[in-house]
Amino acid sequence: MRVDFTALFRTLADWTGAPESSDVKTGESLLAMMRALVRFDDMVIFAYRDKARPIDLFSTFAADDYHVFVTMYQAGPYLLDPFYHTTRAGRAGVLRMRELAPDRFFSSEYFRSYYSQTRLAEELGFFVPTSDGVTVVVSLMRREKTGIFPAPEFLLLKDAEPFVSAFVRRAWGGLAGRFAETAQGRGRRSEPVSAADKVWRKLNLTDREASIIELVLQGHSSESIGLRLDISTGTVKVHRRNVYRKLGISSQIQLLSIYLKNLQG
Repeated sequence: MRVDFTALFRTLADWTGAPESSDVKTGESLLAMMRALVRFDDMVIFAYRDKARPIDLFSTFAADDYHVFVTMYQAGPYLLDPFYHTTRAGRAGVLRMRELAPDRFFSSEYFRSYYSQTRLAEELGFFVPTSDGVTVVVSLMRREKTGIFPAPEFLLLKDAEPFVSAFVRRAWGGLAGRFAETAQGRGRRSEPVSAADKVWRKLNLTDREASIIELVLQGHSSESIGLRLDISTGTVKVHRRNVYRKLGISSQIQLLSIYLKNLQG
């Protein structure tokens, strides 16, 4: 795709000359600039802070897709999302989903039950930590019919990363207060314990069992879990068998079902 410099500079001029605007107007400006650079099908912008439910700032989805990509995602699947865990690790830059996903992600029950509904060929994100402990992620998505981002376009986006980061920090540099307002609106002052942690406690799992099962649901193999937790693969398998026996289940699909049911209810 050829870069549309005319559209890029026109949008940039309009944005810099405009007064402070809403999330939608700001998102539309960034969308126009990104579309001048590369081809993609959809864009969504989420803000993440610690273990809190992410805030959706902007998206291009029609109603049905909004339900899958935003409403369902915020209800719990975000806790298993590689993008969410990348923000928790404090990483920044332009990163592809396939670079971040665990080794068994694309064969995991989470992928089959939720992520496959997105029908994406590729997703990449601009990860932008702000000064108030929030990370804003600008996700660009290409559907299966469009195919993955060609290497030259990905390199162009990496070149654009300093600008996108500066844009995001200027536009959304004070989101911590909005997370606090969201928590108060739900009758809490803060959210020190994540929804996932509450599920593990409700299911009477030990901290070690919870750590292992959460990584299983994210799509990590027993070998990958062992390396992350510095324990043997055999120990991982023993803990996993114990959890399955404790919950009265025999498959990952049953594990995910129990997890989501308790998470949402």
